Amino acid sequence: MRQLLVLSGKGGTGKTTITSALIELLHVKAYGDCDVDAPNLHLAVPEYGTKTKKPFFGMDIYKIDTTRCQDCGLCLLHCHFKAIDIVDGKYHINPLKCEGCGFCEALCPQKAISPIKNESGYTELAIDETRLFSMARLHSGQGNSGLLVSEVKKPIELWTSSDDLALLDGSPGIGCPVIASIRGVDYVLIVTEPNVSAMHDMRRLLKTIKHFAIPCAVVINKSDISLPMRDEIIRFCESEHLDVLGRIPYDPRVVSNQNARQTMLNIPSPYTSAIIAMSRNLVAWLETITN
Repeated sequence: MRQLLVLSGKGGTGKTTITSALIELLHVKAYGDCDVDAPNLHLAVPEYGTKTKKPFFGMDIYKIDTTRCQDCGLCLLHCHFKAIDIVDGKYHINPLKCEGCGFCEALCPQKAISPIKNESGYTELAIDETRLFSMARLHSGQGNSGLLVSEVKKPIELWTSSDDLALLDGSPGIGCPVIASIRGVDYVLIVTEPNVSAMHDMRRLLKTIKHFAIPCAVVINKSDISLPMRDEIIRFCESEHLDVLGRIPYDPRVVSNQNARQTMLNIPSPYTSAIIAMSRNLVAWLETITN
């Protein structure tokens, strides 16, 4: 089983739109949304199959047993995360501030502080006889996003056969979710757009991908909104020996169609032609890299 991860560096480049089009054009059987902070691939692909939802427990947080607490204040004094509050004269741990380090438990002379399970988010799996879609959502204010991304990838790795191509929609940036998404994949496709911030973030992202020594190619979305910036991106890719697999023109109908949960692939247009050509270039590039 081969895994292709679609990343962008900058948010809003059209990464998820490109991913959903590739799922349809390449008849991908297994795919996942690794953007656990703000998943949205499920809005761009058809719903199907049986859904199962499971809670995700990240790092433990801590709770004070007020019946044992002697109000010594050591936890309040030494908590680096300012997670200890005094409510109605009693010491409490704020679950939104607690980082689960356990220092307060070690300090407490009365052994009044203990860990509790913390539901940080959930995973969701949609599956039928031919397809599998894995996603997850991290609750507000919670950490362990990298661990949750790993949970998204597990059913895809177990379900697909050796000949299948699995597609993963990554998150923007270069933080923990991106690192966890990159781990174990075979290829990365960067979706960028012709503006200064996208160019800057693509450079940062490429440094991260190079660290993992993973083959990488580029698609320029909305390529005609700034021709000078488009040409600068192309020159940069040439200097980095990156293949530019497609230049997708801007089409305002993409947004309205997405809002109606409809695909653009059935509408004849320069955008559709460019997407189809890019998908064919991607298949050829994958074959070249694999061989």
